[in-house]
Amino acid sequence: MGTRKVLVTGCSSGIGLAVAVRLAKDELRRFKVNNAGVGMIGPLECQSMSSMQDLFNTNFFGLVRLVKELLPQMKKRQSGHIIVMSSVLGIQGLLFNDLYAASKFAVEGFCESLALQAMKFNVKMTLVEPGPVVTEFERKVYEEAETMDLSETDEETAQIFRQIYLPYSRRVFHSIGQTPEEVAEQTTRLILSKNPPFRHQTNRLYMPLTAMKHADPTGRLPIDAFYKMIFHHDRIFSASLNIMRILNRKMGKSAA
Repeated sequence: MGTRKVLVTGCSSGIGLAVAVRLAKDELRRFKVNNAGVGMIGPLECQSMSSMQDLFNTNFFGLVRLVKELLPQMKKRQSGHIIVMSSVLGIQGLLFNDLYAASKFAVEGFCESLALQAMKFNVKMTLVEPGPVVTEFERKVYEEAETMDLSETDEETAQIFRQIYLPYSRRVFHSIGQTPEEVAEQTTRLILSKNPPFRHQTNRLYMPLTAMKHADPTGRLPIDAFYKMIFHHDRIFSASLNIMRILNRKMGKSAA
């Protein structure tokens, strides 16, 4: 196998940095993917239109601009593999992640539609869909959320965000969060694969949650399940996270 040219964007930190380092350290020197992104959490009423536009400009239109530049040459060569860093939130929405999830839904729809044309020219497309990943990117997002101005929303919504969502989210990241290196390792395997999938979820522990969406065409099952877990069954939710934490540790030991 010859040397592959891999363009990695958004590699100053987090998953992008881990992917770039992993490829650079490849012992066989097989490399001479696209995942710049910004986050946004909080009540919709507290987000400015300019910040929403900035989010989409990076997470969605940044991807579109890059693919628009690269795709013609790939089609001309009749070869190539576009790997896009999406998210499980491109499959399933989550409380107070309205805009971020919307940007990832846009990414998923764009790639799924484009994949049909790309296939005709022997160009592969893969969406990498991490769940919670413990990175500097996430730390900054949640650090900013702690001091977020919530004056534009009502008191009850502000309390739900501060007293329920933020603690709930921290517990999820602590229990089943992956490292950037774990995501980078799986991404490298996708780059090397001769028959890569169109979608790849990196966190097996999160898969039952996304599977609920496909199990019920009406969409009620996942929404009802998340609602009850967050607002009515905190003890069950906590117990489930503890089980996931144990499983996560066991999987980490077996992988080592």
